[in-house]
Amino acid sequence: MGAGHSHPLYRDGHSVVHHAPAEVKIAGLVAFVLAVVATPREMIWPFALYAVIVLVVWRVARIPLRWILPRMLIEAPFLVLAVLLPFAEGGQRVHVAGLQLSVAGLWAAWGIVVKGTLGVAASLTVAATTSARELPLALSRLGVPGLITSMLVLMIRYIDLLSAEISRMRMARISRGDSPRALHQAGAIAKGVGALFLRSYERGERVYLAMTSRGFDGRVPELAIVGARPRATSVQWIGALTPAAAAITVAGAAWILR
Repeated sequence: MGAGHSHPLYRDGHSVVHHAPAEVKIAGLVAFVLAVVATPREMIWPFALYAVIVLVVWRVARIPLRWILPRMLIEAPFLVLAVLLPFAEGGQRVHVAGLQLSVAGLWAAWGIVVKGTLGVAASLTVAATTSARELPLALSRLGVPGLITSMLVLMIRYIDLLSAEISRMRMARISRGDSPRALHQAGAIAKGVGALFLRSYERGERVYLAMTSRGFDGRVPELAIVGARPRATSVQWIGALTPAAAAITVAGAAWILR
């Protein structure tokens, strides 16, 4: 893991959020998402407040909407399920624009869309302000098992290499007269996916053997990252967890006023 490596979702900046230790941002993200998920979907106003909290954090982190909103389209495939639920669910039905829709399905679709969108927005906020080199030490400080930490970090580290491998394989097929959009090439595409899996597996074995031969035992030592920030202070914990604390307060109020 090179010290200068950054994942594609990282946005370089010098805001207070960027300079906060990664472990406090990860803890705040988990607490915020849990508060959003625990909120009754029938309550509309809490989700508006959650959105305000996210917008305030974006403002403090100096993340423009034109940069982050297009990246939120990553959740688009999951919204297909939400669109189908009002038609597939049973129970009481209502007429909307000439269509008979399930009330339970509408509420379920609303819950998936709003909670998923807020979760993606919060996750992208942490990703945009946290470089990949900060993750190993942050996860270790939070007590995440070393095996899980290694898997997550290596996945982020080598996703660019896998993307480059896919591009080379695609270019090799095209140069040999292959048409990736042709239906009859589905078999060749499937074989290419299998070859990519085998190459990735073999690369993973080589990387693991190289790491263990150099004394890696699954733990990320404090000095493993050049220029790593010191452990978060009490003030930094309080500041970073303020949005999460606000979300937990909103969730508690929603349950009380339900």
